[in-house]
Amino acid sequence: MSIKGKAFIAGAYEHPDREIPGKSPAQVHAEVALGALADAGLSLSDVDAYFCAGDAPGFGTISMAEYLGLGLSYMDSTETGGSSYVVHVGHAAAAIAAGKCQVALITLAGLPRSGDFGRPPFGGAPEGAFENVFGPTVLGMYALAAQRHMYEFGTTSEQLAAIKVAASHHAQHNSRAFLQDVITIEDVLQSPLVSDPLHRLDCCVITDGGGALLVVSPEVARDLDRQCVKVLGEGEAPKHTNNGRIDLTHTGALWSGPRAFREAGLTPADIDYASIYDSFTITVLETIEDLGFCEKGKGGSFVMDGALHAPHGKLPFNTDGGGLCNNHPANRGGMTKVIEAVRQLRGEAHPKVQVPDCSLALAHGTGGSLGTRMGSATLILGREDA
Repeated sequence: MSIKGKAFIAGAYEHPDREIPGKSPAQVHAEVALGALADAGLSLSDVDAYFCAGDAPGFGTISMAEYLGLGLSYMDSTETGGSSYVVHVGHAAAAIAAGKCQVALITLAGLPRSGDFGRPPFGGAPEGAFENVFGPTVLGMYALAAQRHMYEFGTTSEQLAAIKVAASHHAQHNSRAFLQDVITIEDVLQSPLVSDPLHRLDCCVITDGGGALLVVSPEVARDLDRQCVKVLGEGEAPKHTNNGRIDLTHTGALWSGPRAFREAGLTPADIDYASIYDSFTITVLETIEDLGFCEKGKGGSFVMDGALHAPHGKLPFNTDGGGLCNNHPANRGGMTKVIEAVRQLRGEAHPKVQVPDCSLALAHGTGGSLGTRMGSATLILGREDA
């Protein structure tokens, strides 16, 4: 069963703060939920499905349903790391298409900057006994992928830096972005080397915050006094070490992307705007290759000519500043990728970065690590009249 055109994003809300002392994760989940509902013109009593991931406190959907006072007919707590919320949109659309629910609420919240990192990650994971003894770090695993991409294709640190530069050009127009200063390639290269070949400015920000989305049926969307965004296609895929035969130069987008495009009946050439998960600059480079926006190994040259700059680049990306400059709540960036894609399709992005006549957008999430295992998810969205 295809989800194409069978569900709409009616509400989207990003928490305005990047540091939130004195509040619990549950409070932030509630704040963003109410924000998305207000954006759509709905209330908590309208919600009959709830989606959350590992950032939600307690028993996840159960605890948060009680906290928010929700009466539910459908729950989903799929956990794929930072891509979870992209996955949730696809799952919500499928549940709506199957008649399981009408109004699905998706929330993300976390307070890592204030010191609350949520649940301990990866407890009892089967790979732990084989990997943890060597002390791998998230940063080190991404640096490993960057080194291999450089070795295989001649990618340079300057090319990676160009991605951060593009994000900074967009973030200057976002008054809530954590980093708002425009930077240069030289600024990135002169920032401290934190794990060769990655510099500090190749890394995303760490912020408190959150966001929420409201996915509704076509019948509900028709009755709302709000421009909605149509869900056209979704794909998801894990990528893992393949028992030690891992290729560090590609991501799970190699499989999730074609699935999403196939369901939407579109190609990369049709996309007007892309929200690309940007935990590190290498994440963006590999992802745009795997999604088919350029040839494998050509990502470095692709980003050097201003392709990622809005509003007139070949592939305007992350016009809110992305995880590299704006916001990376709970160390999970998939939610904000969908939110900015919704803004672009509604024509609500900042005028300096709004893509003209934006009618088709892509949002992509990456959970886990490029150097070990990940869950990738790709979402294709269109204007209500698409």
